[in-house]
Amino acid sequence: MSTILDDWRRHGRSVTDAGFVSLAIYRYGHWAVGLKSPVLRWLATKPYGLMRLLILSITKVWIPPGTRIGKDFHIIHAEGPISIHPDVEIGDRCGIMHNVTIGTNMGQGVPVIGDDVFIGVNATVLGRIRVGNRVRIGANTAVSTNVPDDHIAVGSPAKIYPRLPLRTAPAAPKA
Repeated sequence: MSTILDDWRRHGRSVTDAGFVSLAIYRYGHWAVGLKSPVLRWLATKPYGLMRLLILSITKVWIPPGTRIGKDFHIIHAEGPISIHPDVEIGDRCGIMHNVTIGTNMGQGVPVIGDDVFIGVNATVLGRIRVGNRVRIGANTAVSTNVPDDHIAVGSPAKIYPRLPLRTAPAAPKA
């Protein structure tokens, strides 16, 4: 229950926010398909299927219940379609914007995304790749190669650059 409350807070404390609604439905579906009892799983997945059909066709945010998402996932501006492959793994504290595609059904393998990653609007992350921790993927970027920790990916195809530190250490005083 605390996860849903955290999602609600992160998405503006609004039960009508498309990002929150989509995450709530994903979390219910993830819970339902993980039930051990076949009878309970069958019963629990029926409301999930109905919600997915009705609500997710409006929000256009598709996060299959098999996707593994870490803590504090944030859908920023869910104003356009988001599509995530069912086998994708996403780390903690990740944020994605609208019109993002992660994974594809064309070819084998899916991305594994680390912690503290931001994915900008219209970005695609495709293939059997690893996106490291603290990575920023810019708007309109097509990533199909590994991105090391603490790097930025921009462009199509993506060019990978080291991230500049937020602050540089002050110079030591001269004696």
